[in-house]
Amino acid sequence: MGLALKDEQISAIYSSPLKRALETAKTIAKYHNNLKVQIEPELRELEVGELEGVHIVDLGIDFSQFLIQWREGEGTEKLPGGESLADLQNRAWSAVQRIVAEHQGNIVLVCHYFVILTIICAALGLPPRGIRRFRVGVGSISTLDFKNGIPCLASLGDTCHLK
Repeated sequence: MGLALKDEQISAIYSSPLKRALETAKTIAKYHNNLKVQIEPELRELEVGELEGVHIVDLGIDFSQFLIQWREGEGTEKLPGGESLADLQNRAWSAVQRIVAEHQGNIVLVCHYFVILTIICAALGLPPRGIRRFRVGVGSISTLDFKNGIPCLASLGDTCHLK
C-alpha cells in the first residue's frame, strides 16, 4: 500500500486504532517523510458485540433469524451487544467531515470494510443498507474527491497496485 501511494502528495494520514490498519498507515507514512499517523477512534470497524469471535457455522445456528433481518433490513438493526450500520455510518462520516474540514490536500484514511462502505454510502447520499451494492477488497484503495464541500466517488476498490 505504501508503494501505491508513494508518489501522491499527502497532507495527513488518519488510521483506525486497530493493529492492521495502523501498520498499513505507518507503512504509507514511511514514503512521506514519516508523516505523523493520527489515530482516529471513529474509524474503527463495526462493533459486532456478541458476534465477536463466533465461528461462521455457529452464526447460522444461534443468530440465523437476526442475521436475515440484519442483512435485509434498513441498516438500523443493532447487532446483539453491538451497533447498527446506521450507528457506524454516523460516527465514521462525522469523523470524515471533521477531518476534511481540518486539512487541505490529499488525506489518507486507513480503515476497514464496513467503515469504508458506509462512508462511501454517506458520501453518495445513500442509506447504510446501500453497502450491499458495493464491494471492496482487502488492501484496495477507494477515493473521494471533495470539491466545494461536495463529495464525489473518484475510485472504488482499486487493487491494481496489488498485481
